[in-house]
Amino acid sequence: MDVVKLLNKAIKKRGDYDADIMAVVNDTVGTMMTCGFDDQRCEVGIIIGTGTNACYMEELRHIDLVEGDEGRMCINTEWGAFGDDGSLEDIRTEFDREIDRGSLNPGKQLFEKMVSGMYMGELVRLILVKMAKEGLLFEGRITPELLTRGKFETKHVSAIEKSKEGLSKAKDILTRLGVEPSHEDCIAVQHVCTIVSFRSANLIAATLGGILARLRDNKGVPRLRTTVGIDGSLYKMHPQYSRRLHKTVRRLVPDCDVRFLLSESGSGKGAAMVTAVAYRLAEQRRQIDETLEEFSLTHEQLLEVKRRMRIEMESGLKKKTHEIAKVKMLPTFVRSTPDGTENGDFLALDLGGTNFRVLLVKIRSGKRRTVEMHNKIYAIPVDVMQGTGEELFDHIVHCISDFLDYMGIKGARLPLGFTFSFPCKQTSLDAGILLTWTKGFKATDCEGEDVVSLLREGIKRREEFDLDVVAIVNDTVGTMMTCAYEDPNCEIGLIVGTGSNACYMEETKNIEMVDGDEGRMCVNMEWGAFGDNGCLDDIRTKYDKAVDELSLNSGKQRYEKMISGMYLGEIVRNILIDFTKRGFLFRGQISEALKTTSIFETKFLSQIESDRLALLQVRSILQQLGLNSTCDDSIIVKEVCGVVSRRAAQLCGAGMAAVVDKIRENRGLDHLDVTVGVDGTLYKLHPHFSRIMHQTVTDLAPKCNVSFLLSEDGSGKGAALITAVGCRLRDAEHN
Repeated sequence: MDVVKLLNKAIKKRGDYDADIMAVVNDTVGTMMTCGFDDQRCEVGIIIGTGTNACYMEELRHIDLVEGDEGRMCINTEWGAFGDDGSLEDIRTEFDREIDRGSLNPGKQLFEKMVSGMYMGELVRLILVKMAKEGLLFEGRITPELLTRGKFETKHVSAIEKSKEGLSKAKDILTRLGVEPSHEDCIAVQHVCTIVSFRSANLIAATLGGILARLRDNKGVPRLRTTVGIDGSLYKMHPQYSRRLHKTVRRLVPDCDVRFLLSESGSGKGAAMVTAVAYRLAEQRRQIDETLEEFSLTHEQLLEVKRRMRIEMESGLKKKTHEIAKVKMLPTFVRSTPDGTENGDFLALDLGGTNFRVLLVKIRSGKRRTVEMHNKIYAIPVDVMQGTGEELFDHIVHCISDFLDYMGIKGARLPLGFTFSFPCKQTSLDAGILLTWTKGFKATDCEGEDVVSLLREGIKRREEFDLDVVAIVNDTVGTMMTCAYEDPNCEIGLIVGTGSNACYMEETKNIEMVDGDEGRMCVNMEWGAFGDNGCLDDIRTKYDKAVDELSLNSGKQRYEKMISGMYLGEIVRNILIDFTKRGFLFRGQISEALKTTSIFETKFLSQIESDRLALLQVRSILQQLGLNSTCDDSIIVKEVCGVVSRRAAQLCGAGMAAVVDKIRENRGLDHLDVTVGVDGTLYKLHPHFSRIMHQTVTDLAPKCNVSFLLSEDGSGKGAALITAVGCRLRDAEHN
């Protein structure tokens, strides 16, 4: 039975007090803990009293019964049962066997019966009886007292072995047994007592030697310095026992420096120590749970996020509120998804992060539609990202020039689509004014300027080639177009990668910033800025606020900072720093790595949360990041990553639910079937993000049947398709 349950039951039955049982403690462990409080080196506990037992700190990796492999755990050896398998038969005597036969548990605890206080006096009595029978003692006199079990006690052994008054004690004790001892009898009995108690000390020294050798090997050190906590009446009361034990231990394990520490009330103070540690850990767990609870959002809270997104969308579409709206709902002048007749060779540029791509895309229409792509990737150095606008565009044009040479197509004036993944206010398909830089870009003299003009001027400055810039494309729109080429039902684009954004096909009549009421137009929501007016403050945590304050664009893109890859790792890092400061993690030590912004990349979050990973692998990822974690640390880190990415997926799903319901209502439908084209590393790589997001959309927009299609290169192929559709519509107008 579980003793804790039994105790709880008895406490309940009384009903006059309450107790929170934190720990079940073995007395050897209590002994070790008590001594450990006074001496940090103490890692072994021994009891030598009525019974005997030992415990020691073993490496977790060697304990197969417990999951985990980092750190140590105290093992209660229950060494009294040593020899129960027959391994001590060669040193057990007839007296040991006789004691065992007469015991309550024959065949069990054989080692304990050779060494502990409960049996020591009895062993001496049996030897004395045999010697008397053989006429070696008491002139062969045997009394009923001498034949009675338990008449010769261990305390008698201790008394007889005292150096000064030992012999007179022997005389008193033996006289009480009625055997009328001579002086020689007293010396002989003292000798028997010494032999029995010395054997006990030697056997304990040998088994303890085994534990010490193991500790030394576990640590891989040539010399071990350690402390052994000891308790028990035999060790404490017997005049010679402790000295003999210490001496034999030092002889058996000469490469260990052992300090023996007498425990003060191990089973009391020690149990309190274990309980205090358990209580500290339980309290820590409660605080961790309380902190992470802020990240879990109820169905009602998510519905509220959806409702607020809808309000912000309306505000961005309406003329009178557009200026102050945070979710800008920018018209893209993309009025149609591909119809399959697109044809020709197109250039695409893709600028959206630290890399810049130039592509040649060959689109072939007809029965077997094909898209063939060639591309080259160029790095954008930080000093260019954060230098002047002219330097940035000169660098871009230099890369284009290199690509045209590489492909051997410098002569042709190809139509070009420019994927520019930053918030732009478009006034036509080929004109876009940069509203603000995001994602770490800070080039001067660009905000408020037409990006296409900046590109055209850069091309002019170089005077090497000419291009027909047909379209400036936001990457979400490119993503939607790529998927729409495969699935005509696709009318929404979503990106969840470094940043996050969405676009969808809105009724032109609802877009008050654009003239005309006919047909539809793709709107670039710029939804990352949702919440910048404070409408999400009730669900933002102190960690979200810290991440925002330390970012390049403080106060902006608050929704994006709660859901996208660039920031999730930062939220996690801030929580881990807080937990470390509060002593829950990494032994309270904040490493240099943990102080480094952006060390938790999306790929690390994805790896840590992968179900296939054992804690061991989580630890090795943390080690790569310079974080030395225990198994317990790894569990907490995994949990933190889990709550942060789960909330991100749910918030993203709430935003998407607002979009699909708006499309459904626009069209007056009871039920909408629609496809979302998706791209972005977080969505693609994270083991749970997409599943949780899909589920959230289903829960929050039950009247919509939403499919998700992974985009293959929206910013490259998509830009070319938009350019192709643009050329097709332009030609149609001219004809």
